[in-house]
Amino acid sequence: MSNRLAAATSPYLLQHADNPVEWWEWGPEAFEEARRRGVPVLLSVGYAACHWCHVMAHESFEDEATAALMNDFFVNIKVDREERPDVDAVYMAATQAMTGHGGWPMTCVLDHEGRPFFAGTYFPDQPRHGQPAFRQVLTSLAEAWFKKPEDVASAAAAVAEHLRQGALTASATLGATDLDQAVRGLAGEFDPLAGGFGGAPKFPPSMVLEFLRRYVDARDSGAAAGDDELVRQARHMLVRTLHAMAGSGMYDQIGGGFARYAVDRGWVVPHFEKMLYDNAQLLGLYARRDNDMSRRIAAETADFLLRELRTPQGGFASALDADSLTPEGHSEEGAFYAWTPAALVEALGHDRGAWAAELFNVTEDGTFEKGMSTLTLRHMPTASGEIARLSEVKARLLDARSLRARPHRDDKVVAAWNGMAISGLCAAGTFLGRPDYIQAAVDAARLLLHVHLVDGRLRRVSRDGAVGAHAGVLEDYACVALGFLDLLQATGEAAWLDRAGALLDVALEQFRADDGGFFDTAADAEALVARPREFSDNASPCGQSAMVHALATYAAITGSGGHRTAAEQTLAVLAPLATRAPRFAGWALTAAETMLAGPEEIVVVGEPGAERDALALAARRRPGALVLVATPTETGEDAALDLLRHRPTVDGRPTAYVCRGMVCQQPVTDPASL
Repeated sequence: MSNRLAAATSPYLLQHADNPVEWWEWGPEAFEEARRRGVPVLLSVGYAACHWCHVMAHESFEDEATAALMNDFFVNIKVDREERPDVDAVYMAATQAMTGHGGWPMTCVLDHEGRPFFAGTYFPDQPRHGQPAFRQVLTSLAEAWFKKPEDVASAAAAVAEHLRQGALTASATLGATDLDQAVRGLAGEFDPLAGGFGGAPKFPPSMVLEFLRRYVDARDSGAAAGDDELVRQARHMLVRTLHAMAGSGMYDQIGGGFARYAVDRGWVVPHFEKMLYDNAQLLGLYARRDNDMSRRIAAETADFLLRELRTPQGGFASALDADSLTPEGHSEEGAFYAWTPAALVEALGHDRGAWAAELFNVTEDGTFEKGMSTLTLRHMPTASGEIARLSEVKARLLDARSLRARPHRDDKVVAAWNGMAISGLCAAGTFLGRPDYIQAAVDAARLLLHVHLVDGRLRRVSRDGAVGAHAGVLEDYACVALGFLDLLQATGEAAWLDRAGALLDVALEQFRADDGGFFDTAADAEALVARPREFSDNASPCGQSAMVHALATYAAITGSGGHRTAAEQTLAVLAPLATRAPRFAGWALTAAETMLAGPEEIVVVGEPGAERDALALAARRRPGALVLVATPTETGEDAALDLLRHRPTVDGRPTAYVCRGMVCQQPVTDPASL
């Protein structure tokens, strides 16, 4: 028998529709029911690709005795964190404050006003590793609610007050000295043996690497001055980490795309779920690097997005699950991706199978579990014959793997993550010369326009072409606006500028805070126990840092001083965290680096052809440059964009105009001169 979640649109909620727990979706009706019954609210937050969410569901939420305890003493709410990031943000802040850590599944217990008085993450079905069993936790909480109401009320009030005091004090805009200091701070946390930052688990530091890339490129190109030793350190951290991730078990060596993180310091064993937001960011990062390895990773990752995450409507699904069925019918993490030497021989034959096992570090003992190995690249072949052999082996292994039971796909379309995918595909399309990637970006953008944009406001998710009810949050407006601005640069279609501007208008009207930054939810959004406001980047940019990029890019294209000022004010709000903890402010630091350089505004004008393409590519290699490409007929008095007006060619040759800070340089026709 199904519960209330059977009517949900979220794939994660639908996974729990047959639980014996009497789940509710988040909403006032659930809290009203709790008041009527005089019981607390149990809030469980997770997402569809979360391995430990599945474990807790199987151990506890599918267990009749546990469900009975939950149903008797709580009103139980299940939330998809990807669908309701606002709810997740508020209660994750509470969980971190109360326990010192966070993660999913997240379990909070709330009073009737939504104030949490207990929080935790995964709880086992039996006491284990110093953790109480979930049923013990439930019993204790029910006893506290009914027998010690004063203590519960006091704890809830204290946590709620803490949540409402989450602002930082704005400082001056980040300058060159601050960026140098951020590089020094990152160097102090860099792992010199394996690349990346910190120990296990090790996440792909996408935004930090993009900051380092722009920092190095700006100083290599002469766009900014820098200390030679500091630039060397930054370059080493960037290159070492990019190469380490590309050869790691976290990267799908035969199918392309990255898993969410590695559980070990050496990047050998991934947590196998694949998230759209990771791959969208890493796609753009690798695409902008000018070397064979980076181009290969970018192309394979873009192909993975189009092959495995693209929806029939042209958008991109949220994630692939970590778990899949084994040949014996058991659901296990990594079953789709791991190999044994015997499986390689079966797929490739003896000689090629042995060669692949050596190259990919597949051993008899296994590097993962149960004698299975993840695929890590021992070295990248350089001889043409070996490269061809590797390409053939990967294709055959991909075919063999396609016969396995596939991981579940969370096929909801999240606006912000699709905005990131649009940006990543635009970068891959322009730098790799792949118009099909740009067309895929256009298709995704049209879905956002025609489905997610309702009465001028963004909705957070859609599924199967039907828009969900939940309002877009700040990251949706910022990432989609930036995606549209990247499409403007990739396609030259001026309409994308107007569409981005309309989204930024809503953000400035509905999300702005008194200190010049932004809240994560709109002024007219559902009121929660605290209005969420994130300052740090996590696996994806926080809404405020993403908004700095969108505002600054829009200002560079249009010359709007108001948008530039808003970007600078928001960056000042983020500055204290960026200087104190640069690992968690990579996107703010990237924006600061670009804004310090202007950013450069480059118009390339000329007739289509190889000569103009070469000049445009050189322009796009400039760190953080905004680049528009047009024909001579598009740059006259009636040009669609002010930035294009009065830009004739020089001596009939394709010509680049470079401006920065309302000052323009002499136009050039030679790519090397850029």
